[in-house]
Amino acid sequence: MGVEGTLEYISDLLSSVKKKKKKQTQTVALKIRMDCEGCARKVKKVLSGVKGAKSVDVDLKQQKATVTGYVEAKKVLAAAQSTKKKVELWPYVPYTLVANPYVAQAYDKKAPPNHVRAVPVTANIAETTMDDGYTNMFSDENPNACSIM
Repeated sequence: MGVEGTLEYISDLLSSVKKKKKKQTQTVALKIRMDCEGCARKVKKVLSGVKGAKSVDVDLKQQKATVTGYVEAKKVLAAAQSTKKKVELWPYVPYTLVANPYVAQAYDKKAPPNHVRAVPVTANIAETTMDDGYTNMFSDENPNACSIM
């Protein structure tokens, strides 16, 4: 190992020390049960105190709080739970992003307009409350089907 190898080793060592992982800006959305403006102020104050939070938006009508900045979802969730309110990560997505938005697991009466609950891709129409007996009863392939039509 000559002078060139030693210099290369030292330069690699110094370059690895300089490289630090930069945190990515994240947006964390939470569903928080809030009843009044006082609750919204309390939640906003607590979430603003999270290390790395750049902005906090609270929507009382949708029961939603959004934190943007260099934050981790676990820390934001823990801070929100310290308010003694019912808290969960934002469970809703636009219904156009879900393969089967009308399965039983996705439909939620409390969801904002044009949103459904995020369901795993494995959920399919067969897992709904519809029974196969009803579909076979009126099927054209079934010779004993009802012929009302």
